Amino acid sequence: MTVVAYKCDLGQFATYVAAYYEINTIDLVTHQMIRSWIVSMIENQISNRSVNRKIATLKSYYKFLIKEKLVTQNPMGKIIAPKTSNKLPVFIDQSQMDTLLDKIDFGADFIGVRDKLIMEIFYFTGMRLSELINLKRTNIDLTGNSIKVLGKGNKERILPISVQLSNDIEKYLGISEPSEWLFYTDKGKKMYPKLVYRVVYSYLSKVTTVNKKSPHILRHTFATHMLNNGADLNAIKEFLGHSDLSATQVYTHNSIKKLTDVYNQAHPKA
Repeated sequence: MTVVAYKCDLGQFATYVAAYYEINTIDLVTHQMIRSWIVSMIENQISNRSVNRKIATLKSYYKFLIKEKLVTQNPMGKIIAPKTSNKLPVFIDQSQMDTLLDKIDFGADFIGVRDKLIMEIFYFTGMRLSELINLKRTNIDLTGNSIKVLGKGNKERILPISVQLSNDIEKYLGISEPSEWLFYTDKGKKMYPKLVYRVVYSYLSKVTTVNKKSPHILRHTFATHMLNNGADLNAIKEFLGHSDLSATQVYTHNSIKKLTDVYNQAHPKA
């Protein structure tokens, strides 16, 4: 959670209790007031996921207040977060990714080679957008076929890459200008998120009609295809840089769905 989001959530809560209960001091807030705030957000069609984030903000805030002895009771102890729907991750079919990387013409100039490499690195490694943007040339080990990634919480992980991807990176480096960063704009500046989004959206639009066409979809696609092709869940967890296996387990649902489809199509009595 970012500091900006944290401040925004606390500001919204403070505004609510001031407007509805005429309270301006935190020690007078009760769990009933907090529940009322939650209900008002749900009635205003704010998603359960967003509501839960705001609840998490308040829990952290009250934990701090208790630690600093600024309040004596924690009203968050009686607050139950609403359930969130478990939406399955959207991903691109393997045949569509094959079409994208094998048949779509990206062009042979710097922009084309760069954009194709962006798509490949997302799909071949499952790394996050922020991780890709912050890749430095020194993070690439072409001899050892690996990439060092700086993930959440400044945790480093080493990702193996295929010989094909290693060769494509070498080709890209051969036509690019000297730079600290692996990816940069046509003006020589560090790559930025909006440009990467545009690249991913543009090329995914050529092969799929899924609503979401973002870098994160390629991360979902990497994990789903790896699992469908026999990769161990714990290995996928390490690839993705998840701190908890539960975050990775959502991809098993997609794998089970694929097995169900195969069963229904292939079994004579299905």
